Amino acid sequence: MDSMLKPTGTLDASALVRVRDMIVGLDALVPLLDGRRVRYVNLDNAASTPALRPVLDSVSRFLEWYSSIHRGTGFKSWLSSSLYDEAHECVSSFVGADQRTHVVIFGKNATEAINKLSYRLALRREDVVLTTLMEHHSNDLPWRGKATVAHLPVTDEGALDMGAAERAFKKHEGRVRLLAVTGASNITGIINPIQELARLAHRHGAMILVDAAQLAPHRRLRMGTTDDPAHLDFLAFSAHKMYAPFGTGVLIGPREIFLTGDPEYVGGGTVDIVSLDDAYWAHLPDREEAGTPNVVGGIALAKAIRVLEEIGMDAVAAHEAELTSLLLRGLHEIEGVEILGPKEPEHAGDRLGVVSFNLAGIPHALVAAVLSYEAGIGVRHGCFCAHPYLKRLLGTSEAEAGRIEEMIRRGDRSELPGAVRASFGIYNTHEEVDQLLQALRRIRAGSHRGRYQLDLRTGSYYPEGFNVRLGDYFEL
Repeated sequence: MDSMLKPTGTLDASALVRVRDMIVGLDALVPLLDGRRVRYVNLDNAASTPALRPVLDSVSRFLEWYSSIHRGTGFKSWLSSSLYDEAHECVSSFVGADQRTHVVIFGKNATEAINKLSYRLALRREDVVLTTLMEHHSNDLPWRGKATVAHLPVTDEGALDMGAAERAFKKHEGRVRLLAVTGASNITGIINPIQELARLAHRHGAMILVDAAQLAPHRRLRMGTTDDPAHLDFLAFSAHKMYAPFGTGVLIGPREIFLTGDPEYVGGGTVDIVSLDDAYWAHLPDREEAGTPNVVGGIALAKAIRVLEEIGMDAVAAHEAELTSLLLRGLHEIEGVEILGPKEPEHAGDRLGVVSFNLAGIPHALVAAVLSYEAGIGVRHGCFCAHPYLKRLLGTSEAEAGRIEEMIRRGDRSELPGAVRASFGIYNTHEEVDQLLQALRRIRAGSHRGRYQLDLRTGSYYPEGFNVRLGDYFEL
């Protein structure tokens, strides 16, 4: 597809059409409150992306040959084993990892990958893990029971305070084992300077983990070699955000870490020899992939990577920057819009296509509901599994946060703080951005049709009189 790129490096019209033709479910029609059915507009890619058709086709073809891997003597087992190993190699190449020093480990998702690392680092309570206020819960909670966790602060705009990071390393000099940081925020789209952070961590004798679940689908990643002070020690990301939602996540890290101690999950596939008294662990990555692995998911991820590389990660970034700039310009023209994080359209290329916002005086849950039931637009609302960061961005006081937490414990989510989030994939278009902006203008003007009721238990709004039999669309 490189021949179809504009001079600016982004996709031209014909290339975008080809990309959209690859998206499974792109033409799905969804029901609206007024009885119409319209083509679904998916602006919730930061949560999960749809599948690529080449991925689905590869999976379908592979299922003809699927078999349990390794140790099987049948041809299908031999072929499946070879393809599964090749999938590990494909992931390693995608992030520039040296297979002689690093290992690719497949699991369920990025959350499991980070939890695995939290067990395998053999942390002690006196060890310090530095993380940040902007993290997804999956790169915060796993560390809390294993070591002393310190959270690096962010600026008013939501960017990491680099001066505070330097001071934190000096404060905990000699005790910091790991800097665990997101590659990019799932709320503001801010991209962290991970190479600069890697140099900082290594200068103080620590390692760095980058949670790349948000970053990997949108930017070129390079782990680097261990002799480079800016190299990344660990990476984690998920296939379901990379157009391969077949249940695979990835942890990449130094082989020596995973050759020390016992795996946290043991059993079939993790051992070479077992007696009644001893067990001898298998080679990597087998010892870290307990049980029968998700061979299909690994192959799906590898195929998705091949397609993304064919499109070109620079083209992905440039196209999504165009969409982000268009959305930010449009939001600035709507009265009462409050954007979380960077707001400048001209700097859209410096961030991801993840834009969170509120309409003043209108609950975020209501905005998301109207977008869905009256415009067929899928967004996300709420706290996005990053509660401390969102409260910082919204300026929620500790007293107010405590009051709301007590309400939630009582089963009342009616005042849950949050925002609306629109997030782009490689296949989204200018027309879809325009549809979102037009719908937001109608909401702002109060011209939406439905009457909505708030469910206190869930914090979501539902339109009165909207009855749809979900089984008409899909059932098992």
